Amino acid sequence: MARIVGVDLPKNKRIEIALTYIYGIGLSLSRKILKEANVNPDTRVYNLTEAEIHKIQEVIVKSGIKVEGDLRKEVAQNIKRLIDIGCYRGIRHRKGLPVRGQRTRSNARTRKGPRKTVGAKKPGKKEKSE
Repeated sequence: MARIVGVDLPKNKRIEIALTYIYGIGLSLSRKILKEANVNPDTRVYNLTEAEIHKIQEVIVKSGIKVEGDLRKEVAQNIKRLIDIGCYRGIRHRKGLPVRGQRTRSNARTRKGPRKTVGAKKPGKKEKSE
């Protein structure tokens, strides 16, 4: 199992797809990295040599791509900054509502969580006591 930038890549996948398991690397960036490292994108992870793994890791570090912990930290800091200055997007983050203008009347269950029914319940019938 190959370990790149602190992430274990799935061994049966093509390296082109396996690199996308690293936070911050998508398919297009994965292809650019492999092209620069001169590694065949169709190679399976278990067929990679140590030299190829080292080349891939070197390209990621050399090109200054932020991945994993650094990127997660930067994103969290950006969100915290928005919340601290109290802008519209920060307020939406604080309330757990969609940030990018989506409607909330009928959708947005991912951000809002499961439905909480609000409203009056029908009054129950009183029991007859004899």
